Amino acid sequence: MREAILSVSGLTKRFGGVHALEKVDFDLHPGEVLALAGDNGAGKSTLIKTISGVHQPNEGEIRFRGRPVSFADPRAAREAGIETIYQDLALADNLDVGANVFLGREPMRRILGFLPALDRPRMASEAAKLIATLDIVLPRLDLPVRSLSGGQRQAVAIGRAVFWNAAVLIMDEPTAALGVPEQRKLVALIHSLRAADKAVIFISHNLADIFSVADRIMVLRRGRKAGERVAGETSGDEIVKLMVGSA
Repeated sequence: MREAILSVSGLTKRFGGVHALEKVDFDLHPGEVLALAGDNGAGKSTLIKTISGVHQPNEGEIRFRGRPVSFADPRAAREAGIETIYQDLALADNLDVGANVFLGREPMRRILGFLPALDRPRMASEAAKLIATLDIVLPRLDLPVRSLSGGQRQAVAIGRAVFWNAAVLIMDEPTAALGVPEQRKLVALIHSLRAADKAVIFISHNLADIFSVADRIMVLRRGRKAGERVAGETSGDEIVKLMVGSA
């Protein structure tokens, strides 16, 4: 098997006397989708926030591309190549697709050789190529993203991560606010990310969504790793039993 792009060993996070994570271990490989399953309070959000620099672990090690890492904040994780897409997507509703792709990293150009200005033509051009590459259908790229559907907005957020060459994409409940047709499009997009050798951590309460995209499923219960299964070798019943502690 190929070397893991992301490895977590003994990861522990405490908030006062509460052990939100307790010695969690897992590996993630390029071109793989790892699903995280577990009830509310199982530790899923704490795990991804610790990986992505929101929280600092109390114990354990995170290795990325074979090297130990410690991200001071989410920006450091993004710059290294780990992108987290939360349910709120972190899009600027009043800006168009190109401006959102480059949000916080806008290219500049010079007018008359000395006046600095945003390079809007470049942002629009790069966004158009990105959307075409990911086979995303959008009505127009020059409209504020508030006019897009939930699935289209999700695609823009994923596209931004791909554009900035994220090697690991963490998706937190990406299908929660989507209708069935948009869920299917998102599943197809995740399959295309896998084909492009991206590694994906997929968090969902919906077992049907998990089984539609995951190569492996890791179950958390009360901050601990309750089990890990190959998606094609397990069932929804077994995953539920791991979640509730009856497996």
